[in-house]
Amino acid sequence: MKYSIIIAVYNRPDELQELLATLARQTFRDFEVVVVEDGSTLPSKDICDTYSSQLKLAYYAKPNSGPGPSRNYGCRRASGDIFIFLDSDCTVPDGYMQAIDDAVVRDGLDAFGGPDREHESFTPTQKAISYSMTSLLTTGGIRGSKVRVGGVFHPRSFNMGITREVFNHTEGFSSMRFGEDVEFSIRMMSRGYKVALIPDAWVYHKRRTDLKKFFKQVHNSGIARINITLRHPHTLKLTHFFPAAFTTYVALALVAALSQPLGQIALLLPALYTLALFMESTLKYRNPGLGLLCVAAAYVQLIGYGSGFMRGIIWRIILNKPEQGAFEKTFYS
Repeated sequence: MKYSIIIAVYNRPDELQELLATLARQTFRDFEVVVVEDGSTLPSKDICDTYSSQLKLAYYAKPNSGPGPSRNYGCRRASGDIFIFLDSDCTVPDGYMQAIDDAVVRDGLDAFGGPDREHESFTPTQKAISYSMTSLLTTGGIRGSKVRVGGVFHPRSFNMGITREVFNHTEGFSSMRFGEDVEFSIRMMSRGYKVALIPDAWVYHKRRTDLKKFFKQVHNSGIARINITLRHPHTLKLTHFFPAAFTTYVALALVAALSQPLGQIALLLPALYTLALFMESTLKYRNPGLGLLCVAAAYVQLIGYGSGFMRGIIWRIILNKPEQGAFEKTFYS
């Protein structure tokens, strides 16, 4: 097969079923699917068996090792010339594979990625989380076909592709539990591989189902940014400090407002920012209730990432602790 779609999954059989259903509807068919069960207690084998007649599909079960090693495991068992990584909480439109093949053939890409969108079937919380991860008013990554302001496009593992040559020469993903896709992208680019965004190869990414899980996810991403910086110091940008600065300012403003007569003035900037978030999201969804939920998700995203970033600085830089240890969580937590 020309392409091998590799899906590492952990305790998400229902979501995997939705993804496989959309892969079975692809207009471009020169691909196989490799599912790697990463130590799940809720296995997906029955789901995979159901789609074995509709897809060229291979299923492997292994002990839990984390996202990077599980994707590498799938690459070593795949037969395609190009590997595509999808998260199990994604679904894809019918023309997804065709859009990838068109771009790969036209541009001769070594690696690529695509944006994410929200589906009309998403819950209000999932839409709010999607807004917080894509809005230009937050530190969102890709919005439509554009790359985040101040950033370089790094393919993310929820929607990412590489050639077999890239995998062989880089040895794939590192063992990092979080941020392993960005770290991999940095290594690819440093070796001169041609990496590009394919705007038409989007996925519908559910992300997290509640704000508590979302906070844990972005908090770990903030920690991962410090881990990546220690591996690749030149990649740290001023924009990476924004969530930590925002978190610190909001905390100090609240203290000032509660302890000083004129301290409420410090809350003016957060108030204006909150209003901007509410107005943009309400206009986007035409729903004030969802607009309020988007504001909450945006604050969770910024404070979660910012607090993780500061925690990483304390743990890794000030205390000089190892990369994995106190912050290592269960895969896909």
